[in-house]
This record gives sequence, structure tokens and C-alpha cells, in this order.
Amino acid sequence: MNSEITVIGGGVAGLVAAIACAEGGASVTLHEAHRTLGGRGRATPAPYVAHEGAHVFYADGPHWNWLTERGLTGPLGRYNPRMMTHTFFRADGRLRRVPPAGFLRMAARTPFLRAPADRDFRSWATGRFGERTAEQAANAISVVTYDADTGRLSAAFVWELIGRVFAPKRPAVRWPIGGWQAVVDRLAAHARELGVRIELGSRLTAPPDTPTIVATELAAARALLGDPSLTWESGHYAMLDLAVRDDRRDAFLVFDLDEGGFHESYSMQDPSTAPAGETLFQIGMPIGTDGPAARTGAARRLDALADAAVPGRRDRTTWSRTATARGRTGALDLPGRTWRDRPAIDRGDGVFLAGDMVAAPGMRGEISMNSALRAAAGALRAAIPSRRTGQ
Repeated sequence: MNSEITVIGGGVAGLVAAIACAEGGASVTLHEAHRTLGGRGRATPAPYVAHEGAHVFYADGPHWNWLTERGLTGPLGRYNPRMMTHTFFRADGRLRRVPPAGFLRMAARTPFLRAPADRDFRSWATGRFGERTAEQAANAISVVTYDADTGRLSAAFVWELIGRVFAPKRPAVRWPIGGWQAVVDRLAAHARELGVRIELGSRLTAPPDTPTIVATELAAARALLGDPSLTWESGHYAMLDLAVRDDRRDAFLVFDLDEGGFHESYSMQDPSTAPAGETLFQIGMPIGTDGPAARTGAARRLDALADAAVPGRRDRTTWSRTATARGRTGALDLPGRTWRDRPAIDRGDGVFLAGDMVAAPGMRGEISMNSALRAAAGALRAAIPSRRTGQ
């Protein structure tokens, strides 16, 4: 039997879900409201290939296995000694190659110590490691939360992220060469090879009668399904993409332990993202409460971080753009909540959710892929009777 499944949304979650459904024997149609695929995985066109958000893999999760089994990761950049010598931590107003001793001691405990879900990270970590280290740790991991007050979040949630990023182990981070757009293109090509029909510029206003996977931002899913319960905590982030003429003083990475900012090069590990002789960076800074004053303050802090990480950048800039993301930066769990409390993937009546703010484990983009695979399994059970009976 070859039953119909509809996927709404052509970002990473939608493409992964469509592939999994097609592999399961369904006839799949994917609708994307825009004229291009990718969602937040889209990148600017060459010669400056910049992203709106996350643009790395962590090679230590089930989503990674799924991608590599299908040859969808493509060529990868890896952390190397040159990058290590250009990695810094901003603490007490200055850049340093090694983080403070208290931060190092805390990171070393992540494999062995569990944090509670029902307490906020700031109070729990202060009791364990001291107030200064707790605040520096919360700021250091803001690169993942995109939140100006990461210390208010669930201790278990923040502690797991710190372990993923800072635990003393071989780095699991991988940079897709050509950026996430190259990954999106491979996902789309593989989906088409499996027979998925991709309809661009196709905006649905209600779920069809077929089993359906809604793989959109949560706000769009809320409107499409008419379900006001589809909300969750998310971050608020200002970003500056910046290309400059090369200078050996430029930092590769900067973790801002003072204010929660983050600086990263796109092109030191992937020269295809910038013209020869230039380096492309993204610098980000979380925004606190909403309003012009908060945005202005974040922009001022972002400028200061950019000046520290890219010396003399104002005289070397060849291209730049700014962006702000709110409510579309991945799920954040407050004290007393875990990923299991987020909006359920199975919405009943053959409708399923996928994306980075629903009930699936992982870190940002990983949540999208993990939820997409779970949504696909549910849609296949709904579409193909033998899947429900186990025959």
C-alpha cells in the first residue's frame, strides 16, 4: 500500500520528515510557502554565505547517525589546532585563551554530576560552584539558548547544554562545507529521488484530509491549527554578519562569559563562504526585555564584542548585514519543565508537529530532526494500516 502523507514546511524538519515518510512507503507531498527551501537553514547567496542561526552539527546524537547513513552531511570542517589558537573567552572585559579556573573546574564535572529540573540554573550552580562561575557559565552557553538570562532556566536543561559544548572531550562539532544551505540542497535532492513532490510557493491555510506533519515555526503552526496552546519559551537574539579583509589577529571563536555574546568565523574552517583574502564572521548578542532600549543596548554590546574579536574591523569591512530573531530560536525549558512538557508531536486526528520547539530531545536543530523522525513514524502509522497492526 502506498498512502498519502502531507508535510507542511520545507525547512530541515520538513525535509527530514518527508524523506522518512517516503522511505516508509508513503506517497509524500511537501508544501513550502516560500519560493525556496530551507527555513532557518537558508543562507545568503555566494560570495558571502551567512546564516540566520545555527550552522553546525554535533556528531554525538542519533540525528547524526541518520544523516551519515544516508550520506547527507557532505564534506565537513573540523576543529583544528589553528582554530584552537584563535579561540578565546571574554572574561572581566578582556579576551583570554583559557577560561577562568572556576569555569574549567565546573566543566570538568559535567559528565559526573546531574542537575535538577525543578530548580533554576543560577541558584543551583551558585550553590555548587559560586556566584561568579555560575553567571559566567550561563553567559557562555547563551550561544545555544539565545537568551539574555540563561541563569533563570531549568538547571538540568542548562547543565546538559554546558556538558555538550564544554565538557573535556574530543570536540563533536562539525561545520558543513558550503553551509547549511548545502545540507538543505542534499536533503531536497534525496527527497526528490525518493519521489517526494515538493510544491514551492504553496501556502496551506488548513490541514488536508491526509495524515499531515506540520513542520513550521510554532507561531505558524498555532495559526494553521487554530490551537492557542502551541506556545513555548524561546530566545531573543541580535546578529551581525561581517566580512573583512584578512588579518591574522582575528579570532575564530569568542565565548563571551561577561555578557552572553558569541563570535564565530564561517570561513576559517570553510573558505567557500567568503571571497579569497576575506574572512566572514557572525557575532551575536542576546537581547533582554523587549523594546527600543533593550535592542539598542544589545546592539551596543554586540559592537563592542565585534571590535574586540576583529581588531580594526571598521576599516576592513567589505560586507555586513544585521538581523534579529525572537520566538524562533529554539525551545527553552523553565524550572519544573523538560522537553517532554513541550507541545506534543502527536496532535491527534492524524496531525503531527515537527520543529525545534516541540517534545523531542536534542539541541536546537537536533530537536527539529529528532521530532521529524518521530512525526514521520506517527504519520506512517496513521497512513498505512499495516503499520498500526504490526503486520
